[in-house]
Amino acid sequence: MNELKLSIDQVNPAVLWGPNNDHFEIIKKQYPKLKIVARGSEVKVLGDEQELTTFQEKFDRLVQHLEKYESLTANDVERILGTKPKPASSTGEPAAADKFASGEVLVFGPNGIMVRARTTNQHRMVDGIGKNDILFAIGPAGTGKTYTAVALAVRALKNKEIKRIILTRPAVEAGENLGFLPGDLKEKIDPYLRPLYDALDDMIPAEKLKLYLENRTIEIAPLAFMRGRTLDNCFVILDEAQNATDMQLKMFLTRMGPSAKFIVTGDVTQIDLPKKQQSGLYTALRILTDIKGIDIVYLSGEDVVRHKLVRRILEAYGDIQ
Repeated sequence: MNELKLSIDQVNPAVLWGPNNDHFEIIKKQYPKLKIVARGSEVKVLGDEQELTTFQEKFDRLVQHLEKYESLTANDVERILGTKPKPASSTGEPAAADKFASGEVLVFGPNGIMVRARTTNQHRMVDGIGKNDILFAIGPAGTGKTYTAVALAVRALKNKEIKRIILTRPAVEAGENLGFLPGDLKEKIDPYLRPLYDALDDMIPAEKLKLYLENRTIEIAPLAFMRGRTLDNCFVILDEAQNATDMQLKMFLTRMGPSAKFIVTGDVTQIDLPKKQQSGLYTALRILTDIKGIDIVYLSGEDVVRHKLVRRILEAYGDIQ
């Protein structure tokens, strides 16, 4: 009798095995000739070599599905194992996968959250980064430019297209003074980066996000920390780029390694730089427009996805027409 050992430390065993071990029972029923023992993050399987080979292939697909979609249902288990007919698409993925492939669903987050490109210009962002290595997403508050950018980065990580995500912002004071905030440098800077954490919370389970942050699979840092680095095999987002100077934005864009994707988001109506200092975003949008491999998407009031009053407020302030 042959033995197969499999590790499941990359997924949540409770989700893999299902409520009351329902998924585990489906698996055992599908492979009655195998002895399957699950303990912690390891699965031990005993049986005929050919049967073990088939089992490993199907089991790997279950784990990959769970990694990609952060969820697994009994129907998913039955379909992947082959105990149910496949859907018309015959891809072996859930029906939602068709939407994922078309770009409608970018990320399947915790608790069944589906993160989608919800407006025309958000869809243009998805298409733009698919065809180019640098994308500028410019628009007023509430248009989903940062959220969509983070979703694209998380999708690339889950699909193993890149190894790391780097999220950065200029640490520019918006009416407050950093020096008067309590704590060390990290504690002073973190509030400026909070919107990036909030987006990640919607897309990655808390425990996995904590692990990613600890092992630097996901890095969130002020723009100044990018100096001198080469950012390769990663997805990098510069948020609030309107608060970067010409030199800072040039420094950021020239960090790009040969296998990287960059998204720059900004709102030219909310510049917090000192009055005598010009936003580097204006310069970048002017001189980089016609470079092949760089795309620029302008979002508008039609893309506002927050409360309906947000659009009216932006109109009242003259930020959108």
